[in-house]
Amino acid sequence: MTRRNLVIAVVGVLIAQLCLLAPAPRAQDAEVRRELPRGGTELFPAYRVVAFAGAPNAPGLGALGIGTLEQASAKLRSVAAKYRRPGRPELPAMELITTVAHSKPHGGGKYRTRQSPERIRRYLDAARKVRGLLLLGIQPGRSDFLTEVKAYEEFLGEPDVGVALDPEWNMGPRGVPGRGVGSVRARTVNKVADYMAKIVEQEGLPEKLLLVHEFTPAMITGRAELKQPDGVALTLSVDGIGNARAKAQTYRSLLLDPPGFHAGFKLFYVEDAGLMSPSQVIDLEPTPDFVVYE
Repeated sequence: MTRRNLVIAVVGVLIAQLCLLAPAPRAQDAEVRRELPRGGTELFPAYRVVAFAGAPNAPGLGALGIGTLEQASAKLRSVAAKYRRPGRPELPAMELITTVAHSKPHGGGKYRTRQSPERIRRYLDAARKVRGLLLLGIQPGRSDFLTEVKAYEEFLGEPDVGVALDPEWNMGPRGVPGRGVGSVRARTVNKVADYMAKIVEQEGLPEKLLLVHEFTPAMITGRAELKQPDGVALTLSVDGIGNARAKAQTYRSLLLDPPGFHAGFKLFYVEDAGLMSPSQVIDLEPTPDFVVYE
Protein backbone atom coordinates (compact mmCIF):
# COMPACT_ATOMS: atom_id res chain seq x y z
CA MET A 1 0.00 0.00 0.00
CA THR A 2 1.38 3.40 -0.93
CA ARG A 3 1.75 6.13 1.66
CA ARG A 4 -1.06 8.09 -0.03
CA ASN A 5 -3.44 5.15 0.10
CA LEU A 6 -2.49 4.50 3.72
CA VAL A 7 -3.36 8.10 4.68
CA ILE A 8 -6.68 7.84 2.88
CA ALA A 9 -7.47 4.59 4.69
CA VAL A 10 -6.61 6.05 8.09
CA VAL A 11 -8.73 9.17 7.48
CA GLY A 12 -11.63 6.96 6.42
CA VAL A 13 -11.41 4.98 9.66
CA LEU A 14 -11.35 8.16 11.74
CA ILE A 15 -14.41 9.55 9.97
CA ALA A 16 -16.28 6.30 10.52
CA GLN A 17 -15.43 6.37 14.24
CA LEU A 18 -16.61 9.96 14.55
CA CYS A 19 -19.90 9.05 12.90
CA LEU A 20 -20.37 6.29 15.46
CA LEU A 21 -19.72 8.72 18.33
CA ALA A 22 -22.10 11.39 16.99
CA PRO A 23 -25.74 11.06 18.15
CA ALA A 24 -27.92 9.56 15.46
CA PRO A 25 -30.71 11.84 14.23
CA ARG A 26 -33.98 10.95 15.88
CA ALA A 27 -36.75 9.98 13.49
CA GLN A 28 -39.31 11.81 15.59
CA ASP A 29 -37.53 15.19 15.52
CA ALA A 30 -39.31 16.28 12.35
CA GLU A 31 -42.65 15.30 13.85
CA VAL A 32 -41.96 17.08 17.16
CA ARG A 33 -41.18 20.24 15.18
CA ARG A 34 -44.66 20.07 13.73
CA GLU A 35 -46.28 19.96 17.16
CA LEU A 36 -47.57 22.75 19.37
CA PRO A 37 -46.15 22.83 22.92
CA ARG A 38 -49.01 20.70 24.28
CA GLY A 39 -49.55 18.59 21.18
CA GLY A 40 -51.33 18.85 17.86
CA THR A 41 -50.84 21.26 14.99
CA GLU A 42 -53.96 23.48 15.14
CA LEU A 43 -54.57 26.08 17.83
CA PHE A 44 -58.35 26.50 17.73
CA PRO A 45 -60.68 25.06 18.82
CA ALA A 46 -58.30 22.50 20.31
CA TYR A 47 -57.01 25.00 22.89
CA ARG A 48 -57.90 28.26 24.58
CA VAL A 49 -54.80 30.43 24.67
CA VAL A 50 -54.36 32.42 27.89
CA ALA A 51 -51.60 35.02 27.91
CA PHE A 52 -49.82 37.59 30.03
CA ALA A 53 -48.63 40.69 28.16
CA GLY A 54 -45.86 43.13 28.99
CA ALA A 55 -42.18 43.94 28.86
CA PRO A 56 -39.25 43.39 31.25
CA ASN A 57 -39.05 45.68 34.27
CA ALA A 58 -42.11 47.64 33.11
CA PRO A 59 -45.05 46.94 35.44
CA GLY A 60 -47.09 49.65 33.70
CA LEU A 61 -47.03 47.71 30.42
CA GLY A 62 -48.66 44.58 31.74
CA ALA A 63 -48.66 41.51 33.95
CA LEU A 64 -45.65 39.96 32.26
CA GLY A 65 -43.42 42.74 33.59
CA ILE A 66 -44.51 42.48 37.23
CA GLY A 67 -42.02 40.75 39.52
CA THR A 68 -39.41 38.36 38.22
CA LEU A 69 -39.91 36.31 35.07
CA GLU A 70 -40.15 33.20 37.22
CA GLN A 71 -42.92 34.79 39.32
CA ALA A 72 -44.83 35.90 36.23
CA SER A 73 -44.48 32.42 34.74
CA ALA A 74 -45.89 30.76 37.84
CA LYS A 75 -48.84 33.16 37.99
CA LEU A 76 -49.54 32.70 34.28
CA ARG A 77 -49.66 28.96 34.64
CA SER A 78 -52.05 29.28 37.60
CA VAL A 79 -54.37 31.74 35.84
CA ALA A 80 -54.38 29.78 32.57
CA ALA A 81 -55.41 26.61 34.41
CA LYS A 82 -58.62 28.35 35.51
CA TYR A 83 -59.73 28.42 31.86
CA ARG A 84 -59.44 24.66 31.47
CA ARG A 85 -62.70 23.04 30.44
CA PRO A 86 -63.58 19.47 29.42
CA GLY A 87 -62.48 18.97 25.85
CA ARG A 88 -60.71 22.32 25.71
CA PRO A 89 -57.43 22.57 27.64
CA GLU A 90 -55.55 25.81 28.21
CA LEU A 91 -52.40 26.83 26.36
CA PRO A 92 -50.36 29.51 28.20
CA ALA A 93 -48.67 32.28 26.23
CA MET A 94 -46.32 35.18 26.91
CA GLU A 95 -46.93 38.28 24.81
CA LEU A 96 -43.59 40.02 25.05
CA ILE A 97 -43.53 43.53 23.60
CA THR A 98 -40.49 43.11 21.38
CA THR A 99 -40.81 46.33 19.38
CA VAL A 100 -41.62 49.08 21.86
CA ALA A 101 -43.01 52.47 20.75
CA HIS A 102 -41.55 55.65 22.29
CA SER A 103 -42.53 59.31 22.37
CA LYS A 104 -38.94 60.21 21.43
CA PRO A 105 -37.23 59.52 18.06
CA HIS A 106 -35.34 56.41 19.14
CA GLY A 107 -34.31 53.81 16.56
CA GLY A 108 -33.05 56.13 13.87
CA GLY A 109 -36.06 58.41 14.06
CA LYS A 110 -38.55 55.53 14.02
CA TYR A 111 -39.82 56.22 17.57
CA ARG A 112 -39.31 52.60 18.56
CA THR A 113 -36.74 50.25 20.04
CA ARG A 114 -36.35 46.47 19.78
CA GLN A 115 -35.65 43.91 22.46
CA SER A 116 -32.32 42.14 22.08
CA PRO A 117 -32.23 38.57 20.73
CA GLU A 118 -30.79 37.46 24.06
CA ARG A 119 -33.76 38.85 25.95
CA ILE A 120 -36.27 37.37 23.51
CA ARG A 121 -34.55 33.99 23.84
CA ARG A 122 -34.82 34.24 27.62
CA TYR A 123 -38.60 34.71 27.36
CA LEU A 124 -38.89 31.91 24.83
CA ASP A 125 -37.11 29.61 27.25
CA ALA A 126 -39.52 30.70 30.00
CA ALA A 127 -42.53 30.06 27.75
CA ARG A 128 -41.21 26.59 27.00
CA LYS A 129 -40.89 25.82 30.69
CA VAL A 130 -44.66 26.26 31.05
CA ARG A 131 -45.25 24.44 27.73
CA GLY A 132 -46.64 27.59 26.18
CA LEU A 133 -46.27 30.03 23.30
CA LEU A 134 -44.24 33.20 22.90
CA LEU A 135 -45.94 36.06 21.04
CA LEU A 136 -43.79 38.85 19.65
CA GLY A 137 -45.69 42.08 20.40
CA ILE A 138 -45.18 44.82 17.81
CA GLN A 139 -45.61 48.54 18.54
CA PRO A 140 -44.05 49.99 15.35
CA GLY A 141 -44.06 53.74 16.07
CA ARG A 142 -43.01 55.29 12.74
CA SER A 143 -41.72 52.00 11.40
CA ASP A 144 -44.18 49.51 9.85
CA PHE A 145 -45.53 46.17 10.94
CA LEU A 146 -44.03 43.98 8.24
CA THR A 147 -40.54 45.45 8.67
CA GLU A 148 -40.68 44.87 12.42
CA VAL A 149 -42.02 41.32 12.11
CA LYS A 150 -39.30 40.42 9.59
CA ALA A 151 -36.68 41.67 12.07
CA TYR A 152 -37.51 38.60 14.21
CA GLU A 153 -37.39 35.99 11.45
CA GLU A 154 -34.98 33.78 13.39
CA PHE A 155 -37.60 33.36 16.11
CA LEU A 156 -40.54 32.89 13.74
CA GLY A 157 -38.82 29.78 12.45
CA GLU A 158 -39.59 28.20 15.84
CA PRO A 159 -42.77 26.12 16.22
CA ASP A 160 -43.99 27.96 19.32
CA VAL A 161 -43.59 31.64 18.35
CA GLY A 162 -46.38 33.89 17.04
CA VAL A 163 -47.02 37.60 16.51
CA ALA A 164 -49.23 40.27 18.13
CA LEU A 165 -49.83 43.53 16.23
CA ASP A 166 -50.83 46.61 18.22
CA PRO A 167 -52.31 49.22 15.81
CA GLU A 168 -52.68 51.79 18.60
CA TRP A 169 -48.93 52.42 18.26
CA ASN A 170 -48.75 52.37 14.46
CA MET A 171 -48.21 56.08 13.83
CA GLY A 172 -47.26 56.32 10.15
CA PRO A 173 -44.39 58.52 8.89
CA ARG A 174 -45.26 61.63 10.93
CA GLY A 175 -47.19 60.56 14.03
CA VAL A 176 -45.82 60.45 17.57
CA PRO A 177 -46.73 57.55 19.90
CA GLY A 178 -48.96 58.73 22.71
CA ARG A 179 -50.31 61.70 20.74
CA GLY A 180 -53.29 59.99 19.21
CA VAL A 181 -54.45 56.49 18.39
CA GLY A 182 -52.96 54.65 15.44
CA SER A 183 -54.54 52.14 13.06
CA VAL A 184 -53.67 49.44 10.53
CA ARG A 185 -54.99 48.61 7.09
CA ALA A 186 -56.33 45.14 6.48
CA ARG A 187 -53.95 44.66 3.58
CA THR A 188 -51.02 45.26 5.94
CA VAL A 189 -52.32 42.56 8.28
CA ASN A 190 -52.68 40.28 5.24
CA LYS A 191 -49.04 40.87 4.27
CA VAL A 192 -47.90 39.85 7.74
CA ALA A 193 -50.19 36.80 7.65
CA ASP A 194 -48.84 35.76 4.24
CA TYR A 195 -45.26 36.16 5.45
CA MET A 196 -45.97 33.96 8.48
CA ALA A 197 -47.82 31.39 6.38
CA LYS A 198 -44.82 31.09 4.08
CA ILE A 199 -42.55 30.35 7.05
CA VAL A 200 -44.99 27.71 8.31
CA GLU A 201 -45.05 26.01 4.92
CA GLN A 202 -41.31 26.15 4.33
CA GLU A 203 -40.34 24.96 7.81
CA GLY A 204 -43.10 22.42 8.30
CA LEU A 205 -44.38 24.16 11.44
CA PRO A 206 -47.67 23.95 13.34
CA GLU A 207 -50.23 26.72 13.01
CA LYS A 208 -49.05 30.16 14.13
CA LEU A 209 -51.08 32.69 16.09
CA LEU A 210 -51.42 36.16 14.56
CA LEU A 211 -53.12 38.52 17.00
CA VAL A 212 -54.43 42.01 16.18
CA HIS A 213 -55.38 44.25 19.10
CA GLU A 214 -58.20 46.78 18.78
CA PHE A 215 -60.59 48.80 20.91
CA THR A 216 -62.36 50.93 18.26
CA PRO A 217 -63.72 49.98 14.81
CA ALA A 218 -61.36 52.49 13.17
CA MET A 219 -58.24 50.67 14.33
CA ILE A 220 -58.53 48.16 11.46
CA THR A 221 -59.49 49.86 8.19
CA GLY A 222 -60.87 47.83 5.31
CA ARG A 223 -61.81 45.02 7.69
CA ALA A 224 -63.75 43.16 4.99
CA GLU A 225 -60.44 42.56 3.20
CA LEU A 226 -58.91 40.57 6.07
CA LYS A 227 -57.74 37.11 5.08
CA GLN A 228 -56.62 34.03 6.99
CA PRO A 229 -54.12 31.92 5.04
CA ASP A 230 -53.49 28.28 5.84
CA GLY A 231 -51.14 27.87 8.77
CA VAL A 232 -52.11 31.15 10.47
CA ALA A 233 -54.82 31.60 13.12
CA LEU A 234 -55.86 35.26 12.70
CA THR A 235 -57.32 36.45 15.99
CA LEU A 236 -58.91 39.84 16.70
CA SER A 237 -58.45 40.81 20.35
CA VAL A 238 -60.87 43.34 21.84
CA ASP A 239 -59.07 45.55 24.36
CA GLY A 240 -61.85 47.70 25.79
CA ILE A 241 -61.56 48.99 29.37
CA GLY A 242 -64.46 49.27 31.84
CA ASN A 243 -66.89 47.14 33.78
CA ALA A 244 -68.04 43.71 32.66
CA ARG A 245 -71.12 45.00 30.85
CA ALA A 246 -69.26 47.69 28.91
CA LYS A 247 -66.46 45.30 27.96
CA ALA A 248 -68.96 42.70 26.72
CA GLN A 249 -70.73 45.29 24.56
CA THR A 250 -67.46 46.45 23.00
CA TYR A 251 -66.46 42.85 22.43
CA ARG A 252 -69.66 41.93 20.61
CA SER A 253 -69.74 45.08 18.49
CA LEU A 254 -66.17 44.70 17.24
CA LEU A 255 -66.47 41.00 16.44
CA LEU A 256 -69.64 41.23 14.35
CA ASP A 257 -67.76 42.57 11.32
CA PRO A 258 -66.10 40.75 9.72
CA PRO A 259 -67.16 37.31 10.95
CA GLY A 260 -65.13 34.16 10.59
CA PHE A 261 -62.02 35.06 12.59
CA HIS A 262 -60.96 33.90 16.01
CA ALA A 263 -62.05 35.96 18.99
CA GLY A 264 -59.72 37.48 21.58
CA PHE A 265 -60.44 39.36 24.79
CA LYS A 266 -58.20 41.48 27.01
CA LEU A 267 -58.45 41.99 30.77
CA PHE A 268 -56.72 44.78 32.68
CA TYR A 269 -55.69 44.10 36.26
CA VAL A 270 -55.58 47.83 37.10
CA GLU A 271 -57.79 49.74 34.64
CA ASP A 272 -60.86 47.46 34.57
CA ALA A 273 -63.70 48.30 36.95
CA GLY A 274 -63.86 44.91 38.59
CA LEU A 275 -61.84 42.10 37.04
CA MET A 276 -64.02 39.58 35.23
CA SER A 277 -63.67 35.97 36.34
CA PRO A 278 -62.61 33.21 33.94
CA SER A 279 -66.20 31.88 33.98
CA GLN A 280 -67.56 35.30 32.99
CA VAL A 281 -65.07 35.52 30.14
CA ILE A 282 -65.86 32.02 28.86
CA ASP A 283 -69.59 32.85 28.94
CA LEU A 284 -69.12 35.72 26.47
CA GLU A 285 -70.66 35.27 23.02
CA PRO A 286 -68.76 34.21 21.04
CA THR A 287 -66.61 32.49 23.64
CA PRO A 288 -63.04 33.80 23.35
CA ASP A 289 -60.38 31.60 21.80
CA PHE A 290 -57.70 33.88 23.23
CA VAL A 291 -57.57 35.74 26.55
CA VAL A 292 -54.80 38.12 27.58
CA TYR A 293 -54.11 39.89 30.87
CA GLU A 294 -52.32 43.23 31.03
